[in-house]
Amino acid sequence: MRTIQLMLLLLLAGAGVTMGQAKKGTLATAKIKVPTVQCNMCKDRIQRYFLREEGVKSMVVDVKKKEATVKYYTDRTNVENIKTAIANVGYDADDVTANEDSYKELPKCCQKPEDGGGPQPKKKG
Repeated sequence: MRTIQLMLLLLLAGAGVTMGQAKKGTLATAKIKVPTVQCNMCKDRIQRYFLREEGVKSMVVDVKKKEATVKYYTDRTNVENIKTAIANVGYDADDVTANEDSYKELPKCCQKPEDGGGPQPKKKG
């Protein structure tokens, strides 16, 4: 009986030490320029993608400022991974260029004006 109690005690102590060593990553905030964001559809597309991105707590895209504010856990991801993920959605992120295939799949209004995209001109009348 004492052997079982001793083994149980050692098992619990070992689990406690392991849990104590697990370091939780800190929450960091980054602002990333997204110059190719054109409209609320762009904003929604990026924010929706980041709902399932590992390590990202929140993502808010400001269409007017063309800027994304992201809160993320430093032990699970980093700014470069986040920029790459934005590029994989089809948008430029700071110095990372959009993934060409993803960009081509964007709706016309979400593409760059030089590619025939951007906000549609308002009709007169």
